Amino acid sequence: MKVVVIGGGAVGAATALFLKRQGGAAVQVQVVEPDPGLTLASSARSAASVRQQFSNAVNVAMSRFGFELLSRPAEWLAIDDGTRAQAPDLGLVRSGYLFLATSAAGARVLADNQAVQRAAGAQVQALTPTEVAARWPWLHTADLQAACVGLDGEGWFDGEAFARALAATARALGAQWLRGRVVGARRDGARLRALQLADGTRLAADAVVLAAGAWSGAVGRALGLDVPVHARKRTVFVLRCPTAIPGPTPLVVDPSGVWWRSEGAGFIAGWSPAEGDADPDDLPLDQPAMEQFEAHVWPALAARVPTFEALRVQRAWDGYYEVHPADHNALIGPHPDCPNLLLACGFSGHGLQHAPAAGRGVAEWLLDGRYTSIDLAELGAERLRSGRRFVEQAII
Repeated sequence: MKVVVIGGGAVGAATALFLKRQGGAAVQVQVVEPDPGLTLASSARSAASVRQQFSNAVNVAMSRFGFELLSRPAEWLAIDDGTRAQAPDLGLVRSGYLFLATSAAGARVLADNQAVQRAAGAQVQALTPTEVAARWPWLHTADLQAACVGLDGEGWFDGEAFARALAATARALGAQWLRGRVVGARRDGARLRALQLADGTRLAADAVVLAAGAWSGAVGRALGLDVPVHARKRTVFVLRCPTAIPGPTPLVVDPSGVWWRSEGAGFIAGWSPAEGDADPDDLPLDQPAMEQFEAHVWPALAARVPTFEALRVQRAWDGYYEVHPADHNALIGPHPDCPNLLLACGFSGHGLQHAPAAGRGVAEWLLDGRYTSIDLAELGAERLRSGRRFVEQAII
């Protein structure tokens, strides 16, 4: 079997890795990536965190497998150089997410989510406002109704190192990386038979995997298919505070939509605005959305942590969420109008942590004809046609 993977970030690299792990010499894997340095990729420009606190069991399971790889790189990602296996340093910091609720409705959502999370094997703890205040006395808790913290299987890591480690392991197993941009395809009825690159190269394929992140919609159009995945800019702010807070802190998710966590001697923070689609080929690297900090991020941080009134921005960077706006969950599986195009995109901020499970699932579908580990059917791309929504309550 000859498989071409479009996109060499974490999801595409994980797909290549598991195709080679499970298919061996029987599957030829080529990964097409126009930006091998991942300078614009979400894999290298995100806050690179992993959590198990979702409202759907499949998302919990995907995160649990992602954390498995992150916490055991010597088992999953080591490369034998002929003398000994070299395991990558992924910079994993084990620290839970802390979700806060300031309304009765928010508290009910947290309670419902906790029931799903525990049933799926996640270790989470419900907290009262008094318990939150005792554990993190620097937090303002007077307006809280409830909270939930992850006890294990959560934290943050070096996203670029993770993506590169996935790719390096896939290459060590025989996957091939090609620098190029997909601009068209040769079709045989509903099926793709070959991809056309911008430099004129043609790549024959028995199956194609679309894992191009924020560029997936544009690649879909080049293939003559509707893939409603869009780029939406997010800014991460790097902060310093004169007053020390013991760390590592949890990653705090405030009801305002602002999140923050410790990062070295300081902090990083962000906000999830309901903004319009962006052009994935026009990322303003030198123009982070600083107005967001003054208008939304700083007021929320200072209200939740009084000492954060003295916060100062050290720098900021922009990146993209690859958003599937219908329900903010990934599209995984065969495109309903093209059975040999497997989608693995639209993760809406969950791509790094879900990359291993998505890559393994796509490999299973192609090699075995079904999911044999985590059942990803609920994320199926058939909902592009059916209009079925897969709603996730814990979106950040």
